[in-house]
Amino acid sequence: MAPAGETISVLWPHPPPAENESSIALSFQTPLSIEEMLTAIHKHEYLMPAIQREFVWDAGQITRIVDSLMRGYPIGSFLLWKVEPETAQSYTFYEFLTNYHERDNPYAGKATVPAGGGTTAVLDGQQRLTSLNIALYGSFAEKRKYAWWNHPDAFPVKRLYLNLTEDPENEELGLKYDLRFLTDTDAAANPKWFRVGEVLDLANSGPAIMKELERRGIAGSGDAFQRLYDLFWATRELKPMNYFLVTDQDADKVLEIFVRVNSGGTQLSYSDLLLSMATNQWRELDAREEVRALVSDLNGNAGRQFSFSKDVVLKTALTIADVDVRFKVTNFTQANMARVEAAWPEVKNALLRAATLLQQFGYNERNLTAASVIVPIAHYLHLRGAGDAYMDSSAHAADRLALQHWVTRSLIKRGIWGSGLDTLLTRIRDALRADSASGFPVGAVEAAMTAVGKGLTFDTAEIDELLNLKYGGRRTFSVLSVLYPGLDLSKQFHEDHVFPKSRFTPKKLATAGVPPDRIEEFRAAVNLLPNLQLLAGTANIEKQDTLPADWIASAFPSEEKRTTYAVENDLEGLPLDLTDFLEFYEARKHKIRDRLMKALGVSPEADMASG
Repeated sequence: MAPAGETISVLWPHPPPAENESSIALSFQTPLSIEEMLTAIHKHEYLMPAIQREFVWDAGQITRIVDSLMRGYPIGSFLLWKVEPETAQSYTFYEFLTNYHERDNPYAGKATVPAGGGTTAVLDGQQRLTSLNIALYGSFAEKRKYAWWNHPDAFPVKRLYLNLTEDPENEELGLKYDLRFLTDTDAAANPKWFRVGEVLDLANSGPAIMKELERRGIAGSGDAFQRLYDLFWATRELKPMNYFLVTDQDADKVLEIFVRVNSGGTQLSYSDLLLSMATNQWRELDAREEVRALVSDLNGNAGRQFSFSKDVVLKTALTIADVDVRFKVTNFTQANMARVEAAWPEVKNALLRAATLLQQFGYNERNLTAASVIVPIAHYLHLRGAGDAYMDSSAHAADRLALQHWVTRSLIKRGIWGSGLDTLLTRIRDALRADSASGFPVGAVEAAMTAVGKGLTFDTAEIDELLNLKYGGRRTFSVLSVLYPGLDLSKQFHEDHVFPKSRFTPKKLATAGVPPDRIEEFRAAVNLLPNLQLLAGTANIEKQDTLPADWIASAFPSEEKRTTYAVENDLEGLPLDLTDFLEFYEARKHKIRDRLMKALGVSPEADMASG
């Protein structure tokens, strides 16, 4: 190993440089402890350049890096860039994230470099350093599974804790130490949980540890002392932070190094690089802040509940700016970024209206199975100059319906928005540019899709597969909305069981008179499409576990309205009790099949040929 501070000649990139390339000198620096490195971060001595991607590690990755350090394992070297004052003023820098909140605080804030001052920027190691900063100084709040994005309790704030008395329960995770993110309330319930960051408050590794264990009433455990000592040693005494320092001020060389060294770990995506480069190349706007704000607006404002990513936003921006939509380094030219910046106000307006349209179509983060569908919607709205009036004007109702039908069928058909996405988006963009003045060109768009193997034609086998969709399935809402298109889906609608699921327990079915040998058959059918419908939220709450015939009789005051509702929803001949459920199920299955055939364009002749 070279002595600390010694200059080591390293050629970037490998192999040896061509005539127009040059080597760049890196100097190996004296290794630091985690405490020393994080202290420097909190003094703002280390910052992140705008070319760095966002923080992307999850809770599991954070616990694993702390576990590795406590074992004495190496965690890789770091690469820092000494930015001189004259260079620092030309670039944007960010601070390190301390309290990560997936919704409210997912990004690090912008840093200010004092006039006439320089800084040290982290080129490689941001994810590791941020993870350690969160582990020792901060918190981590991610959305609970199945929780709504806007629910106040959806993002519990947790800190990293070490179990002082027990080993991990799940050996498959490969952890030696039981490290978990817990809420402070949960951790306070048992003295065995030691908040990792409190190790920085211990005066020393001997008496201070014993005093802490005595305070917790677990001083008699030798394992507890060893675990806390291992944490103290890993964070305060060990010096695992090996790093090289780049002193070159040539931004192109620094960018090349950055791209090369970020090819491992949680890989740098080209959308991250695009956003980073745009942040430096936009003249009037801050690209990173603009994209962050728009993603937040798309997902959580005006009653919307989506989970669009910055990738979708950037892909839309490239589409509207008429730039190659592929996330390739060769596309990130200054000229292309200037076109994206110039188009940005229109990109924002088009995306916000597209998200509102999807909301009016009944979609949200749970049932929108392909976020990329918003790209052509936004592009179409941009091309035709659609304003707010387009969203609810009766003059545009037919066009909105045509667009909705195309969107829904594209989400029902398997494989449309998966592989080959860039080619598909480019073909659709060309079709929309050629003809969007008089309305959404469904025929031209579908012809373009068919040309790249993404046609929206269905066959009878696909129809029969759809009949087996389950309650809450990824495509179930889209199929139900195609089956019964007269609903105003801008209002809240629920997927509802025609015959309530709560009545399909073995005990209740037996009590209702269902033969024992048919109970499992009943239970297997209750969650499938022929027993599902879309029902307004209020009506669904009122219906509860009422049998459908009884509910219809009470919900509709006249026989005429009851009959109309039954016919429109394929509910004719509803049995009065559960014993005839399977006969109703099979009859409605055939009716739904016929509706799907018609709605998705499968001809009776094709059905007969398949039969």
